[in-house]
Amino acid sequence: VQLQASGGGLVQSGGSLRLSCAASGSGLSISAMGWYRQAPGKQRELVARISSGGRINYVDPVRGRFIISRDNAKNTVDLQMNDLSPEDTAVYFCHAVVSGFWYFGQGTQVTVSS
Repeated sequence: VQLQASGGGLVQSGGSLRLSCAASGSGLSISAMGWYRQAPGKQRELVARISSGGRINYVDPVRGRFIISRDNAKNTVDLQMNDLSPEDTAVYFCHAVVSGFWYFGQGTQVTVSS
């Protein structure tokens, strides 16, 4: 299973970015997909996740600003990030649970300048 993420970059505070991730592999049976992030000196934390049935969880700091979506047919998950703040600066990792196993992508850097 490979997770390929894209869409990170540098944006000013209050701006928006969209992250995309595609899962590839044979015979994929994906349950949850989502995004984690890791800021410098901090542990990796969940940002948002979405089940195959569309149930969504957000962590409190991003609720109301970030929107996660998923295309089950294409095995993709997107994260629309709005009203970004410097506290959102981190490496963002795509995540998928495939046949009960956890996978993470290589990470994409998001930097928000003040």
